[in-house]
Amino acid sequence: MARLKGNTAVITGVSHNRGIGAAIARAFAAEGANIFFTHWQAEPDWGYRFQKEIEEFGVRCAGMAIDLSDRAAHVTLLDAAAEQVSDPTILFNNAAHSTRDGYELLDADTLDAHYAVNVRATCLLSVEFTRRLRQAGHRGGRIINLTSGQGQGPMIGELAYVASKGAISAFTLSLSAEVAPLGITVNAINPGPTDTGWMSPELKEQLLSQFLMGRMGQPEDAARLAVFLASEEGGWITGQVINSEGGFLRR
Repeated sequence: MARLKGNTAVITGVSHNRGIGAAIARAFAAEGANIFFTHWQAEPDWGYRFQKEIEEFGVRCAGMAIDLSDRAAHVTLLDAAAEQVSDPTILFNNAAHSTRDGYELLDADTLDAHYAVNVRATCLLSVEFTRRLRQAGHRGGRIINLTSGQGQGPMIGELAYVASKGAISAFTLSLSAEVAPLGITVNAINPGPTDTGWMSPELKEQLLSQFLMGRMGQPEDAARLAVFLASEEGGWITGQVINSEGGFLRR
């Protein structure tokens, strides 16, 4: 039985074929969910091609290019999802801004750029999503955020990124308590280092030796957990940051 049938999921940051966002969209669609996805700075025909791929699962799908650093992006995005697919009942905040910094390079512009996408957009999407569910008289819903390993150990040279992702971990816990009476769960996934195409061969070799299970994390690993959290089976889990890292050993 399709575990997510009857739901519409909004997934942000689906900008390339090997990303976690793309894997989650595929996994949700395979379980019967309609999909609305966002992308940014992707290949010119990426949105069209990915929409057609998802529609092959027999679900409705639409997507849009949107800059989540825009202060009104959360309203624009959710309006488009409702108009082009249907009112969403699942929100997966996957999009992220990430650049290298460190104490010698960190400045106000770098912090602001990370805050705008990783914190402000995620928070505003989450609360607007919740308000619309409540106004529609719908009980239940799922918010899933993507965080990182900033709580597991230092991430050198990524000060702005870890600060913004740490904020999302804290936001996840407090929002979960506020919306629990509405039947909405709020959780976050830390997928650990994941092979989405961003690693150099040298870095991949280095990280591989730290995975005690003998392989790199794959986008599909995060997607399987996301399906569980979005399903009825995951309905008793809320306010959690789940470190799904395959035994990754920090040194």
